[in-house]
Amino acid sequence: MFAAEELAAAGCTLLQYRNKSGNARQMLDDARELRGHLPATVKLIMNDRADLSLLAGFDGVHVGQDDLSPEAVRRVIGAARWLGVSTHNPQQLALADQSSADYLAIGPVFATGSKANPDPVVGLEGVRRARELTRKPLVAIGGITRANARSVIEAGADSLAVISDLITDPRKSAEQFLRVLG
Repeated sequence: MFAAEELAAAGCTLLQYRNKSGNARQMLDDARELRGHLPATVKLIMNDRADLSLLAGFDGVHVGQDDLSPEAVRRVIGAARWLGVSTHNPQQLALADQSSADYLAIGPVFATGSKANPDPVVGLEGVRRARELTRKPLVAIGGITRANARSVIEAGADSLAVISDLITDPRKSAEQFLRVLG
């Protein structure tokens, strides 16, 4: 939980709990502990698991193209919690835009090492195209660093999802991100 607390102390207001290999019991325990250590001002999103999101008291769920459909997730979590959907091309984005998703993710914007088999890179042009296709909040993901973050926002993203560039010294890194974006 230390990294999450450091990110929150730096000013991050939205964090996603992502665990692709854990069992449900351990994930729920971890999620409840995370919720208990962070102030309510930090919104928590559960990756993939609508059921665990509810049980842990999270604020929403994020699903990918191979997970439950956005409408199935919405039936589980209700209207009050956030629902995000990952997209990787204009067709997926246009379809997700028609769903009840509250926000859409586009990526990977740049090459990423956080996924074993990433989708093809969409680049800044992919972010621009995505912005043209939706009025919903747009989250860019994939290979985003302090060095390229500003260009991603300028291309049309409303916010950024970052993993690798926050791992070393999470608080300091997050503070630097917020200065770059400020």
